[in-house]
Amino acid sequence: MHCGNTTWCRKLLTGSLRNETRRSPVLFDPNSYQPEHLDAETQRLLRATIDWFENRGKRQLIADAQDKVWYSEFLDFVKREKLFATFCTPQSEAGQDANKRWDGARNAAFSEVLGFYGLQYWYAWQVTVLGLGPIWMSANAEARQKAANLLDSGAVFAFGLSEKEHGADVYSTDMLLTPTEDGYKANGGKYYIGNGNVAGMVSVFGRRTDIDGTDGYVFFAVDSQSDNFKLIKNVVDSQMFVSEFRLEDYPVSEADILHTGAEAFSAALNTVNVGKFNLCTASIGICEHSFYEAITHAHNRILYGSPVTDFPHVKQNFVDAYARLTAMKLFADRSVDYFRSANDTDRRYLLFNPITKMKVTSEGEQVIDLLWDVIAAKGFEKDTYFTRATADIRALPKLEGTVHVNLALVLKFMPNYLFNPKQYDEVPSRHDATNDDFFFKQGPARGLGKIQFHDWEPVYAEHAHIPNVQLFHEQANAIKTLLTTAAPDEKQQQDLDFLLNLGHLFTLVVYGQLVLEQAKITGTDPKLLDQIFDFLVRDFSGYAVALHGKTSSTEKQQQWALGQVRKPHSDQERFDHVWEQVKGLSGAYAMRP
Repeated sequence: MHCGNTTWCRKLLTGSLRNETRRSPVLFDPNSYQPEHLDAETQRLLRATIDWFENRGKRQLIADAQDKVWYSEFLDFVKREKLFATFCTPQSEAGQDANKRWDGARNAAFSEVLGFYGLQYWYAWQVTVLGLGPIWMSANAEARQKAANLLDSGAVFAFGLSEKEHGADVYSTDMLLTPTEDGYKANGGKYYIGNGNVAGMVSVFGRRTDIDGTDGYVFFAVDSQSDNFKLIKNVVDSQMFVSEFRLEDYPVSEADILHTGAEAFSAALNTVNVGKFNLCTASIGICEHSFYEAITHAHNRILYGSPVTDFPHVKQNFVDAYARLTAMKLFADRSVDYFRSANDTDRRYLLFNPITKMKVTSEGEQVIDLLWDVIAAKGFEKDTYFTRATADIRALPKLEGTVHVNLALVLKFMPNYLFNPKQYDEVPSRHDATNDDFFFKQGPARGLGKIQFHDWEPVYAEHAHIPNVQLFHEQANAIKTLLTTAAPDEKQQQDLDFLLNLGHLFTLVVYGQLVLEQAKITGTDPKLLDQIFDFLVRDFSGYAVALHGKTSSTEKQQQWALGQVRKPHSDQERFDHVWEQVKGLSGAYAMRP
């Protein structure tokens, strides 16, 4: 048996790997990773991906990043293993290949692995996912078949939505299609378009010049190698090619049209719904790799005669970072279940998706900052993964809509979530090897305020024996008091700064709910769970204080805010228990040099 990762092979052959898997370590560890909850071919491809990176080695990956080398060897590996083809081709376009499907569970696992080794490799995958979205949502069978063939040949894809002057404001697109005798001529520019240099197909959003309003919207497919496709530049200083391009009299036939009218608008938003998941899992992977580097460095560094990790503030940073990273994983995993189980009458994912995007990725920034405060100057060294992570982690909350855009979206769901629950069948863990058809049949992007949710309080009550869960539940309940006794007045409802802070408070409630649901499913260590809610109690208190200080906050709102400030329940034995888990990660993983 050939295996690129000798440590993993040795453990597999001796049987020790299976024992390690049972212990379900919190962090992804390439040495022992064996996702037995996924099918055999998925396991093989994930293992092959890990081995490709490990065999390439840390030194080479860092050198390629520093020299901004286009990752052609990675794309050759993707082509050879048919990675993107297997993970990104829906079953309807898979022909006789039983391994091809769009499966949110395995895609999340793949995204985490790519993030673990480098955001640039993840990015090639992410923009391919986005580029394929409008194609798989289209009724254009010819375009779908073309995309499937290109994927099978190793092609990547691109999503032509953003523009230099308008960003992702689809209402203001300047990509114009002028009718001709045999179709259209497309003229206009796009900006921030990943893979724009090599994409086999680019899904481009524009509007017709002869039709006003939403009826004039068009999504169409273009070839990046056409003479009418003008590649202007890479707008970032990176291995990634984030292109600016222009279409100049690009001929568009009916065979190139993917969507028209309101359907084109919905395809843009629904594609982003699919792609949002990958941002949170990339953030998780980045944090995991960084955590190994940070704890190994700090625990083996002696200052003033003692290991750095003997200092109380260092332990606190590591325990906080570990708890936050664990919560990120719990929330993201549970959120996948809701998206995979969604249908026309259950659209709860439309709340959970933006929270995975903006909350999990923002937590990733916090994790890196906590670790960086400990390792200090080490985080700037050019031969570390960490120095790449400090830059890359900042990107994720700012892609597929900023934190503020997603917070504003989350607020639409708050009334029904808090006050108007609905009975649903319980959503199971979704690791089944089935195609997620609904991802590409989400329907019109409207009616968000009518979506109802299952009652969020029972899972909190079920965990009331955990001290900090009980404290946080009291804080969460108080939001209902705020909205019934001191709700934002008409002026405050126009004050986005005030509303976004309220959005942060509400988001914490949803975040805690799914963390608890997944913790129950996985049997998460109750002491670690208590440590997670330790920081959630502190975060809620912090946002409450911020609301108190808002210029427009009323006296009643200020009183409410100060009344929600809580000190988490302290438990030294619990803290020490979690610290031992953290300390045990020192030296547990180091990428091959």
